[in-house]
This record gives sequence, C-alpha cells and structure tokens, in this order.
Amino acid sequence: MTEEKERLGYALGLNIAKNLKEQGFEGFDLTAFTAAMDDYFATKELKMSVPEVNEALQNAMARIQAEKHGPVLEEGKKFLEENAKREEVLVTESGLQYRVMKEGSGKSPSPTDQVTTHYHGKLIDGKVFDSSVNRGTPATFPVNGVIQGWQEALPMMKEGDKWELFIPYDLAYGENGAGGAIPPFATLIFEVELISVN
Repeated sequence: MTEEKERLGYALGLNIAKNLKEQGFEGFDLTAFTAAMDDYFATKELKMSVPEVNEALQNAMARIQAEKHGPVLEEGKKFLEENAKREEVLVTESGLQYRVMKEGSGKSPSPTDQVTTHYHGKLIDGKVFDSSVNRGTPATFPVNGVIQGWQEALPMMKEGDKWELFIPYDLAYGENGAGGAIPPFATLIFEVELISVN
C-alpha cells in the first residue's frame, strides 16, 4: 500500500473500526455502513433522518450496556425480589425498600432542607464503597442534592431514625454507575442515620 490517499483511507478505516469495537459495536451490516459513508461524502440524499439515526444508536448502546452489565442488573433484581419478602422490609411505590433499625422522635426534613447524617454504603456483595461512619465524620448536604432513593427516604425519616435502605439502580446511579466503585445498574444498600435537620 503505497498511495498516500490509499494509506490514509486504510488508516481511517482501522481507526474507526478500533473505536467501534472498543465501544461494543460489532455485528452490524458493513455494506450499509460503507453505503452511508459513500452517501454522506457524495452529498447524496441520506436514507435515515437525524432522529432515526439517534434512535438506532441509542437502542444499540442500550443493548450493549445491557449485555455488558446484565449480570449486575439481574443480581440486583433477584436480591430485591428476595429482600422484599422479609417481614421487616417495607417497599414504596417507586421500588425503594427500607427497614427501620432505630426510631427517632425529631422532625422530618423537607426536600430543600440540609441534613446531617451518618451513613454506610455498600454493594449487594457487601463491598463498602463509601462510609461517613468509617471516616468518623457525619456528612451534611441538601436533601435534593443526593440520589433519588435518598431523596425519597429522608423526608419520611425523623431525626434520630436509623434506616437500612435497599435502592434499585434506577433510584441510585442508574446505567452509568459512579466512578470505579459503583458499577452501572448496581443495586445499593445504605445504613442511614438522620442526625439532624439543619
């Protein structure tokens, strides 16, 4: 391969193929792929609209994510199904599960209040990913500044309450996870003590 244009074309093709494979895009129609490249560069009428392109890519990415992280999703689902059978576990309409460990008698926060809590967060396999208890310092934050599961639970709690929360992935960090500690689609368990409403 000596022609500069040919070498550049091949290099671009390899680069695109490498990126697509790394992102999990495999098994698509190569004829349609090259036809799209030809149509675009020849400024021909395109066979798909921008919304159709976006929908096809979003569907493919959702499928790739589900295949890659399916086991985490399934484990979380099974865990929550079994956990909901426990007599002491309550389940809200959203799917949030909780267990009252200790009852307090103080006031309950509103979504815009700041609260001070002690908490211990872990995955369903028991791996701790964050803990104010381990750090020895309570955390203060606005109720509406945390994950959805906490936003739902905290206004139901009273100062002095200690609850164990079992949070489905869609009320936690969703399809993306958080950093390296919380994988995508992870169900989370938190022990939360509401120390004060500030």
